[in-house]
Amino acid sequence: MTVTAPKGFRAAGITAGIKASGNPDMALVVNDGPDHHAAAVFTSNRVAAAPVRWSKQVVTDGRVDAVVLNSGGANACTGPEGFQNTHTTAEKTADVLGISAADVVVCSTGLIGEQLPMDRIVPGVDALAAALSADGGHAAAEAIMTTDTVPKEAVFAGTDSTGRPYTIGGIAKGAGMLAPGLATMLVVLTTDAEVQPEMLDAALRDATRVTFDRADSDGCMSTNDTVVLLASGAAGASPDPGSFTAGLTQACAELARKLIGDAEGASHDIAIRTYNAASERDAEVVSRAVARSNLFKTAIFGKDPNWGRVLSAVGTTDAVFDPDAVNVSINGVQICQNGGIGQDRSLVDLEPRDVLVEIDLAAGSAEATILTNDLTHAYVHENSAYSS
Repeated sequence: MTVTAPKGFRAAGITAGIKASGNPDMALVVNDGPDHHAAAVFTSNRVAAAPVRWSKQVVTDGRVDAVVLNSGGANACTGPEGFQNTHTTAEKTADVLGISAADVVVCSTGLIGEQLPMDRIVPGVDALAAALSADGGHAAAEAIMTTDTVPKEAVFAGTDSTGRPYTIGGIAKGAGMLAPGLATMLVVLTTDAEVQPEMLDAALRDATRVTFDRADSDGCMSTNDTVVLLASGAAGASPDPGSFTAGLTQACAELARKLIGDAEGASHDIAIRTYNAASERDAEVVSRAVARSNLFKTAIFGKDPNWGRVLSAVGTTDAVFDPDAVNVSINGVQICQNGGIGQDRSLVDLEPRDVLVEIDLAAGSAEATILTNDLTHAYVHENSAYSS
């Protein structure tokens, strides 16, 4: 159930001493081939971290041999020295693996505005190389955690049109600053299918658009978001684009749900589904407006099905709808009907962790779902104390 489930991959996670806690803080994922095809998507934040700027260059030729990751420091807003530190990390990784630094993706996560301790990073790469294993995926998932409370892993198993099996595996980190583009997350996805870089890129963009891009915990966009997909071709299966994209989307959706499920301090996982919209874009805009409403999120934390806060958020958008035709249900109870009072709100049970909000715009046939969480005292405490 992890990034090394597909054939042709090894991984490792170790403690290099970056984190004061002494928890694992460096990871490595290596593609042993025979193919070394890759694609990646990154944060759209204009203040992009040094590893993001480096890795964007690496993936331009569609080849990646290894991904080296550290937690405990974002290496963002660190100037020329920070970029050189990323370059040094890639060069060191390339040296110990016997590959080119131009084929090494570098990922970092943690506090912004501090230089990485390279006296620990460099020997950490040696330790990672020595620990590489086909069973090392779980250790890698643990080593990239920051405020996460649990590692996130996923696996999808499929077959091509001739019945040959292939696997997609993945690890992810992220528990806050979850908002598009992507989330404050690092994700490494692997597959042993034979997939060319162009198809990998198209599939990854399609998958992230409806999964990671719709995980919106707190409306805050990170400087370090990276989702990289590696293909080894070791299984010899050649899935068609549609089935491969569907499998990849399933794996990404599982990881996205786990990201939201571990959101900092959250007590409810909320799916906001807008349907009967004039366009998918309208549905997404409406669901996201509700997900971004602190009033709505605090109401759910207080177990108050305050549908007025849903409707007021819907009304701030430019989506096509008639305010007197909108319906809202929470956990199956239609508490707003035709823009007015529906069933008794006391019928809504908000004791379970999972909450489903459904918004019927009565304007078309499109839909989209945004995943979010409630806003709790614990979220405020954790993010006010994070840098310490």
